[in-house]
Amino acid sequence: MNESLANLLIVEDEPITRSQLTAHFEKEGYAVMTSEDAEGVVDSIEDNLVDICLIDINLPGKDGLTLTRELRATSDLGIILVTGKDDPVDKIVGLESGADDYVTKPFDPRELLSRVKNLLWRVKAQEKQKEKGFKRKFEGWILDLNKRELSTPTGEIQPLSAGEFHLLLALIESAGQVMTRDQLMNRIRNREWYPDDRYIDVLVGQVRRKFRQFDADTTFISTIHGTGYLFAPSIS
Repeated sequence: MNESLANLLIVEDEPITRSQLTAHFEKEGYAVMTSEDAEGVVDSIEDNLVDICLIDINLPGKDGLTLTRELRATSDLGIILVTGKDDPVDKIVGLESGADDYVTKPFDPRELLSRVKNLLWRVKAQEKQKEKGFKRKFEGWILDLNKRELSTPTGEIQPLSAGEFHLLLALIESAGQVMTRDQLMNRIRNREWYPDDRYIDVLVGQVRRKFRQFDADTTFISTIHGTGYLFAPSIS
């Protein structure tokens, strides 16, 4: 799909409503796909990057609640149910089926737009949090927590020893703060700490060399004399 504010899929069997919703969201900068029934929707979403799905409950054939349950079983996309029913029980059933929100007809297009915007923000925040769960990014570099690998801005892999990995992760998690050798050793926790031990200094030197292999002027790690080390790139 083309670059846009977000990608929407509208599943609505009424041609007029479907056309009105399409025109409204396209005017607001959204890329819109449509379907008049639930058939093939799951496969369509797997083939396209859909952020939000607007689903009419009363679809011909497979109903919107069934479709919602199927989508929620395989995807974390945002789902808003659109229906003519105004029964609290229907709303509860819809939300229990996995929908994020529920709108009844007739609805104000501005209200629906606001709900889509709010849901889109939550979906994007959730995606970012998931990504952050196993990757740490800073100025083009990526530390993959699952693979325990460091990738350069050009995609080259810099292998890390266990000590180097844990040290870099500890520094990243405390970016912008000065970390003492004691604090870093406590975060690493892989060997006994002695006051005259230079282990942290050795690890810092090794990690700095990883950065300098890519750019001779880059280290990201500053020595704070008499205190410890500071990691201060731009974190994302």
